[in-house]
Amino acid sequence: MNSFPINSIRKDFPILKSKINNHDLVYFDNAATTQKPQSVIDSISNYYEKYNSNIHRGVHSLAEKATNEFEKTRTKIKKFINAKSNTEIVFTRGTTEGINLISSSLGKYKFSEGDEIIISEMEHHSNIVPWQMIAKEKNLKLNMINVTDEGKIDLNDFKNIISSKTKLVSLVHISNTLGTVNPIKEIVEICNTNNIISVIDGAQASAHSVIDVQNINCDFYVLSAHKMYGPTGVGVVYGKEKLLEEMPPYMGGGEMIKEVKFSGTSYNDLPYKFEAGTPNIGDVIGFKEAINYIENLGKDQIIQYEDKLRDYAQKELNSIDGFRIIGNSENKIGIFSFTIENFHYYDLGLLLDAKGIAVRTGHHCTQPLMDKYNLDGTARVSLALYNTEEEVDFFVDSVKNLLNR
Repeated sequence: MNSFPINSIRKDFPILKSKINNHDLVYFDNAATTQKPQSVIDSISNYYEKYNSNIHRGVHSLAEKATNEFEKTRTKIKKFINAKSNTEIVFTRGTTEGINLISSSLGKYKFSEGDEIIISEMEHHSNIVPWQMIAKEKNLKLNMINVTDEGKIDLNDFKNIISSKTKLVSLVHISNTLGTVNPIKEIVEICNTNNIISVIDGAQASAHSVIDVQNINCDFYVLSAHKMYGPTGVGVVYGKEKLLEEMPPYMGGGEMIKEVKFSGTSYNDLPYKFEAGTPNIGDVIGFKEAINYIENLGKDQIIQYEDKLRDYAQKELNSIDGFRIIGNSENKIGIFSFTIENFHYYDLGLLLDAKGIAVRTGHHCTQPLMDKYNLDGTARVSLALYNTEEEVDFFVDSVKNLLNR
C-alpha cells in the first residue's frame, strides 16, 4: 500500500480533519455517500461566485460559460463509462430518479399485460419499488432471482425464471449491503440472447470498479455522483441511443421541447428530451471534478489499494468474538454488513459514534434481503479510497473494548 499516496489523498478531503466527540473522524459510511475533495467543493463555489447562470438559454457570456462547463461534464462521463455518444448520457437527480425514469418511460409503451420483469433478492428499494409500481399499473408479473447464503445471485435460478414473457431485467452491479460484485456481463449476455432489456444499477460500482458500458453491452446503466466523491442531487442514466430515441419523455417542461403549441408539442433531441426544467447546474459541474480526481489517481491504482484494504479489514473484523459478516462472496468490495452476538446494531452505532466512528445501521434500504437472512438490520462498514489500515485497527479495538466492558 505504500505506493498509494494515502496521506496526500486524506489532505484533499477537508472533512477528514474533523473531530467527532473529541475523536478523529473515522468515516466508514461510504456506501451511503462519499466525502468530497476540496477540488469538487471549489468547483461548485466557483460556479456560484463567478458565472452563475442558466444554461442552454442565453447568448450572454455567463450563460455560455455555464453551458460549456455543464456539457463538459457530460463529455467527461461519456468517456468515464465508455459510452458511444454524449446523446446517451442523461442527467438526473440520482440513481433513484434514473431508475424511475426508465421504468416510467418504458412502461408507457413497452409492456403489455402479463409481461414479466426480473429483479433480484439483493436489490436496493430504488430498484424494487419503481418496478412494483409499473407492474401494478400494467398488470405485469415481477419475478425475483434468489440470492445464495454466500450472498451471490443464483445464476441457475435466473436462467430458470426467464420465459418468453420476460421483457426486462434490472439488477444491481454491486450490492450496497453485501458488497457482492455481480457477474453483470454474463447476465447481460443472457438478456441479449433472449431479447430482454437490461438495466444495471451502478450506484456502488461507479467509484470502485472500471465501468465500460460498451463492453458490458447493457441497455441502461444508472449511477449517482455522490457515491463517487461528487455532489448530491446529481445522477446519470446511460441508455443505448436507439432505446432512448423511441422512449417518450419522463417529465414535461422547459428544455425538453422543440416547439409548443396548443395543438401539440414536439420534443427536443437526445439527451435533452429527458432533462426538463433547470438542472442542478453547479453540482453537475462539480461532478466533473470528482471524475477528474478519480482519473488523476488512476482507477486501477484505486482498485488495487481498496482490494488490499478490504482483505485487511475482513481479516481483522473476523478476529472479533461473535462477529458475523452477512454475505461472503469471493468477489466483493469493501462493504461489510455484520451482526455481533448479543449486541444490537443500533446500540453499536451510537457507541461507535462516541468514538468518532461513522457506520450505517438498519436495513440499508434492502428489507427483502434482510428478510432472506432473517434479520431486521445490521451494522455496516463501507470503505473508500481515503480509509486506512489504522482506521480499521481503531474500529476493531473500539468494538473489542465495547464487548469487554
